[in-house]
Amino acid sequence: MAIKTYKPITPARRFMSTISNEDITAKASVKSLLVMKKSAAGRNNRGRITSRHKQRGAKKLYRIIDFKRNKFGIPATVAAIEYDPYRNCRIALLNYADGEKRYIIQPTGLKVGDNVESAEAGLDIVAGNAMKLKSIPVGTIIHNIEMKPGKGGQIARSAGGYAQLMGREEKYTILRLPSGEMRYILSECMATIGTVGNAEFSNMVVGKAGRSRHLGIRPQTRGSAMNPIDHPHGGGEGKTNGSRIPVSPWGTPAKGYKTRSKKKASNKLIITRRKKGVR
Repeated sequence: MAIKTYKPITPARRFMSTISNEDITAKASVKSLLVMKKSAAGRNNRGRITSRHKQRGAKKLYRIIDFKRNKFGIPATVAAIEYDPYRNCRIALLNYADGEKRYIIQPTGLKVGDNVESAEAGLDIVAGNAMKLKSIPVGTIIHNIEMKPGKGGQIARSAGGYAQLMGREEKYTILRLPSGEMRYILSECMATIGTVGNAEFSNMVVGKAGRSRHLGIRPQTRGSAMNPIDHPHGGGEGKTNGSRIPVSPWGTPAKGYKTRSKKKASNKLIITRRKKGVR
C-alpha cells in the first residue's frame, strides 16, 4: 500500500492524502458477519453529552472479527482482503475447510489464496497463523495478543502494531509491547504471528474539517479562547499561556500526568513501564 496525494485544485486537497485501495480485493458480502451498530455520539442513556467532540458520522456496518482464533486444527484459505470502516487496518476473509467464514485482522504480507491455521502448537511461523504463547519461539514478532486465555486478542491490533516475545518465566511469557512496556502475559494466551498491515496509515493527513466530521469527530475549542468561567485556561488580555500547568476543563493535569491506579492488580505483571513520548 502507499499514500496517495492529489493535485491542489482546492485548498483542502493541497495537504490531504489517502491510503491507496489497491490491496482491497472485494467488498463486504458475508451478511452474517455484518451488523448495524447504533452510535451513541458521545451521549448517555439520558441523551446528555458525556464524551465531548463526538457525533454520528457516516453510516457504517460493523464487521464481526475473530479475535479469539479458537478454531483449532481446521485450515483456512484467504478469500478476500476487505476494508473495515471501524479500523485503520485491513481485514481478511477466511474460508475454513468445514465451510465456515470468519474475518481476521490482516497481517503484513497476507494475500488472497494464502493458507492460515490456528492450533495450540506445531504450526509454521508464518504471518496469519495463531498459536499459544508457550509454543511461539522467543524473538518472534506477534500481534492480536490475549491478556486472559480465551477472551480474545486485545494487544497490538491497530495498523502497523506488533509486540515481540522476549522470554519466558514459569507460567508467564515476557512481551515487549508497542508502547515499549515490558510485561508478563500468561503463556496459555493466544497470539497471531506477524505485524498488523497498513502501517502507512499513520502518515495519512486528514486535510479538512469535513473529513473529520465524516469520521464522527466534532470541532474542539481551545481552552485559551474561552472565558475564565468556562475553562481554567480562559481569560487574560490577548494571547497568554499563563503560569499554570495545562489542565482539562475540570482541573485534571494534562500532558504527562499519570492516571493509572497504584492499586491496580495487574501492576505486578509490568516489568518496565512505557517510556515518556512513546505511543
